[in-house]
Amino acid sequence: MTEPELLPKAVRKVAEDAQARGVEIAIVKTDKSARSAQEAAEAVGADVGQIVKTLVFQGKQSGKALIVMMAGDGRVDEKAVAQLIGEKIRRPDADFVRETTGFAIGGVSPFGSNHPLRYLMDESLFRFETVWAAAGTPHHVFPIAPDVLCNATGAEKAAVS
Repeated sequence: MTEPELLPKAVRKVAEDAQARGVEIAIVKTDKSARSAQEAAEAVGADVGQIVKTLVFQGKQSGKALIVMMAGDGRVDEKAVAQLIGEKIRRPDADFVRETTGFAIGGVSPFGSNHPLRYLMDESLFRFETVWAAAGTPHHVFPIAPDVLCNATGAEKAAVS
């Protein structure tokens, strides 16, 4: 792991939030961008399914943000998510994502959001012993066991792919 004082602010925020939740994460800086699931998988030598896509959605009626953690080889079933949360959802714009989470698209992490959020974690991530999630930038990721990630974020395990 890179020395904490040398890490970008967004990455430090991720590490500090994880630690506050009782989880020590080993953040890895990638030479290449890990903006997409495929890029991240190549950067860390993992299966694309092991990459956690941390996706922000917004309730159409309430306007509330929601995080869906999805396997890199999966797609979110928006109808399944809507059924779980009780309203239809939409993909918000980049400004909403940054304001809500503190991160730009491509670096959204399950840890360190600006606001308390509801989390859903797709069941497909649990087929792996280790998954990789973004750590605040497109060049920083961390490995974690799916059950640890689910428990630490308070995510609801759900079939949303």
